[in-house]
Amino acid sequence: MSTSGKVTDWVKPGDKSGEFKRQVSSFRDFISREKDAKYPAEKGRYHLFVSYACPWAHRTLITRRLKGLQDIISFSVVHWHLGEGGWRFVTKDEKEPGENVVADPIEGHEGFTHLRDVYFESAKDYEGRFTVPVLYDKKTKHIVSNESSEIIRMFSSEFDEVIADKYRGVTLYPASLQQQIDQANEWTYDLICNGVYKCGFATTSEAYERNVRALFGALDRAEAQVEKGEYFVGSQLTEVDVRLYVTLVRFDPVYVQHFKCNVRDIRSGYPALHRWMRRLYWENEAFGETTQFDHIKWHYTRSHTQINPLGITPLGPVPNILGLEDEVAAARAK
Repeated sequence: MSTSGKVTDWVKPGDKSGEFKRQVSSFRDFISREKDAKYPAEKGRYHLFVSYACPWAHRTLITRRLKGLQDIISFSVVHWHLGEGGWRFVTKDEKEPGENVVADPIEGHEGFTHLRDVYFESAKDYEGRFTVPVLYDKKTKHIVSNESSEIIRMFSSEFDEVIADKYRGVTLYPASLQQQIDQANEWTYDLICNGVYKCGFATTSEAYERNVRALFGALDRAEAQVEKGEYFVGSQLTEVDVRLYVTLVRFDPVYVQHFKCNVRDIRSGYPALHRWMRRLYWENEAFGETTQFDHIKWHYTRSHTQINPLGITPLGPVPNILGLEDEVAAARAK
């Protein structure tokens, strides 16, 4: 039961490109509304392991709330610190902010101290990274999926027969917009959502500068897109909004300084994106109540020791997110 390389090796040792390359998810099964499915959509059968710090896990928490799955799919949150052993569960003596930051609550997992224990339960010879989110089947004691983009699709469509009527009309991947959604997902993922990591974990100046230019070019494109309407695609909330929000809400508090994405910040450099992000945070509890800034800031600044070896967490920005009607005060020379 070993992994290839260290959990904290963000760029493979010896990789002279200096580029961060994200691991492909290993567990790719799918929960289906079909009754004869390997993993049928059932109330109380599945559990979601997440980190409040992780944007990919945050996607699934938002979608779970948007679709009214709180009583259908349970969830728990790992400790915010990512060490050599990967994500760990809190101990009984630890009190961390946020809902459901608890030890592994699954029956039979009483001795599990790290998320890796859940991975090894499903695949004893697993050699990949121990990532969140993890969608777990309590019946078979097996991981269904650790791919966030597919988990949010499951949540969006496959549980409609077991949720309350008022949530069945919430469609994050409507047929009429699927082509536009797929196109937007492709470039926003590569250049923005994953782009901030390619900037932050770059180990050469060339790799960093190439990726930071691409990132801000994509942010300019996203700014122009949200200037057109209330949501990113069409006139309704879609999964593009969910996927992009979790990156942009972390941008000013973390990515500007920690990942050196400091050409501009969101609050002063992108007025349309800033307005779009704040509206989601303040007006939709699925976004605001799942955003835990303490976990976000502590995780990045105290887990990535190759970037911040002293583990000092910056106090700013203050506040982490501005109010709906607030704007950055302009500095004026006297």
